[in-house]
Amino acid sequence: MSENTDRFNARYHLAAKEAVFPPMTLPYDIVAQIPPDRPVLIAGPTASGKSALALEIAQTQGGVIINADAIQVYDNWRILTARPSPEDESRAPHALYGHVPRDGDYSVGHWLRDVAPLLKEGPRPIITGGTGLYFMALTQGLADIPATPPQIRAEADARVAAEGFERLLAELDPKTAARIDRQNPMRVQRAWEVFRATGQPLAAWQDDTPPPLLADSDCTAILFDVERDWLNARIAARFQKMLDLGALNEARANLADWSPKRLSSKAIGAADLIAHLRGEISLDQAAENATIATRQFAKRQRTWFRSKMSHWAKFRP
Repeated sequence: MSENTDRFNARYHLAAKEAVFPPMTLPYDIVAQIPPDRPVLIAGPTASGKSALALEIAQTQGGVIINADAIQVYDNWRILTARPSPEDESRAPHALYGHVPRDGDYSVGHWLRDVAPLLKEGPRPIITGGTGLYFMALTQGLADIPATPPQIRAEADARVAAEGFERLLAELDPKTAARIDRQNPMRVQRAWEVFRATGQPLAAWQDDTPPPLLADSDCTAILFDVERDWLNARIAARFQKMLDLGALNEARANLADWSPKRLSSKAIGAADLIAHLRGEISLDQAAENATIATRQFAKRQRTWFRSKMSHWAKFRP
């Protein structure tokens, strides 16, 4: 992805403007620049078009598209999390999408264990998603931290509910606090739980990390480094498209046993649609809340990716 980069970025931008939510048609010469014999990593913020590129590569060169999004692993939110449609899944092999039940726990460690056999056998992997921690664990290794005991998780949940996650952040050691995303309550709580459960800071566990499963130097690693206003326009249009495709029906199917404590309930827009179904807010307000939250999430993603993956090939629509 070197000498023709400007040309293919310009043509991608044209294609992207014409289709906000899948499908999105990409010109063949983008894929022609990607070696067919190397694994592909495609990271970037939500709504930037990663899945469309992955599908084009798989259809043109072969390979299996592997999910690297922490919420798309759950089976109860296909539309709301922008998982590939059944039609897209029929066009190329897909893996690790919707394979976890709505009430299941799933961590980066689970994902690494699930992805490991896919790297050893079968078609060339095309790994795409927006969860940066998955890519970091894949290409840099992951510390073997014990699972959090249920009683400590309950203690952390109770403290966050009563005091806010900032109190947990204040109790972290400086080295851990400097490494994690301090604006992400789940990351803060996880770091606090690790120390509470093991007596050892998260940073110390991370420093004792085994070799990675797949070095990014052995891959074609692509980062969607998108412009804010372009992405925000796509985000606004995409949520309305999700509603048109049936996202409210998905929420209705989750209403009876809804629990905000589940990881699957962290899907952006889920709580807002549930609140609408309960008569607490209008559908317009739910859509506005979800769109704002998605923009904020995308901003955090862009900042994180630019900091951690500056050496990846930049793709700028």
